[in-house]
Amino acid sequence: MPIATPEVYAEMLDRAKAGKFAYPAINVTSSQTLHAALRGFAEAESDGIIQMSTGGAEFAGGQYNKDMVTGAVALAEFAHIVAAKYDINVALHTDHCPKDKLDGYVRPLLDISAERVKAGRNPLFQSHMWDGSAETLADNLTIAEELLAQAAAAKIILEVEITPTGGEEDGVSHEINDELYTTVDDALRTAEALGLGEKGRYLLAASFGNVHGVYKPGNVVLRPELLKDLQEGIAAKYGKAAGSQPFDFVFHGGSGSTAEEIATALDNGVVKMNLDTDTQYAFTRPVAGHMFSNYDGVLKVDGEVGNKKTYDPRTWGKLAEAGMAKRVTEACAALRSTGTKLK
Repeated sequence: MPIATPEVYAEMLDRAKAGKFAYPAINVTSSQTLHAALRGFAEAESDGIIQMSTGGAEFAGGQYNKDMVTGAVALAEFAHIVAAKYDINVALHTDHCPKDKLDGYVRPLLDISAERVKAGRNPLFQSHMWDGSAETLADNLTIAEELLAQAAAAKIILEVEITPTGGEEDGVSHEINDELYTTVDDALRTAEALGLGEKGRYLLAASFGNVHGVYKPGNVVLRPELLKDLQEGIAAKYGKAAGSQPFDFVFHGGSGSTAEEIATALDNGVVKMNLDTDTQYAFTRPVAGHMFSNYDGVLKVDGEVGNKKTYDPRTWGKLAEAGMAKRVTEACAALRSTGTKLK
């Protein structure tokens, strides 16, 4: 199947909300990690989301000139070709983009998709993220309004982060403290500025103690039940039916989360959960094992010639792909998306 059209992506998100499951959103940095993500989704019979951060796109753009837009466009175009061979639907997304990188990343990509749509084609990406969590909420939402209008015109969904996620990712860092919890007032201000769909669809990365990076269960205090408070606060303000969930939430910083925390988040409207740290390790660990087990083949030890079959990148690359794909299938199971692909 091809990359999801705007209509198919919207249907994917609607089905996730109604079915109380979420799509793993897998960060990729290369054609190989992209294939690993696609393979994992296909083996789980789950649709999914593949995303590129500013750092990931810069890496994909090559170390000669490190151009983020070049890397993102190249990987996206590659995905449009190879995803057709996988029996799933996949949406392409760009991950965290702070204010100082908007002009070098999201805005040019929005322009590219706008031109595609103007020519009668589908957008290159299906969604983009604006990370204004380092700005005041007023400034964050002002920029979000501008980007939402541009995204909607290009048939793209915008993701916004209104309060910080702790830890560090691609140079954006926040302390782990009480500011990591979105309030009902924050949610109300967001709805007032961005609407509830009438100005364009958006995903909301609200904070409930989330932290990027590596941590063990119990080291971070997650409060996914807070998402229910946000949904109820908005529903009451806008006259929605009791139990309705106006927001499509995104779960950031999920490494180390317990099954119970994930389940609560899904029940309260999370439709997308980002995975990067865990899939990075799943990709690298088999490679490390191969190198340690075959050190005298991958290295030309004591003047010997080594063993081409062991240092051939295809040999250890296949192991890396399989390791990451397996972690993606595990994520699908944890997020209840296994077996839910659109027919």
